[in-house]
Amino acid sequence: MKEEKFSFAKRLKSFTYAFNGLRVLLREEHNSRIHLLATVCVVVAGFAFRISPIEWVAVVFAIGMVFTGEIFNSSIEDLADVVCPERDERIKKVKDLAAAAVLVSAIAALIIGLIVFIPKIIALF
Repeated sequence: MKEEKFSFAKRLKSFTYAFNGLRVLLREEHNSRIHLLATVCVVVAGFAFRISPIEWVAVVFAIGMVFTGEIFNSSIEDLADVVCPERDERIKKVKDLAAAAVLVSAIAALIIGLIVFIPKIIALF
């Protein structure tokens, strides 16, 4: 395989593909809209409760983890449907595992949110 020279224009073009992927995710994957709504709520709460910089790191990491899981899950499901359009137990297993990854990341994000926000909510009372 021939090695290509570095091209700044091609690197910028790769960002357009990535942003298109985000657009596809939000347009076609219903769960991603739920994650987006949760993200907006958490960011608003973060500003309202004036969370610390380290708490922002945890929250942003959790948000990124959930969206990354959702993107991988959607990619795996779409690819599996192309590779094997008919029902296949092996494909079901792969899809279930990918969905489980999103679930685990969402549970971890919820726990992070509880750790960050519960003390602030309790302090209101």
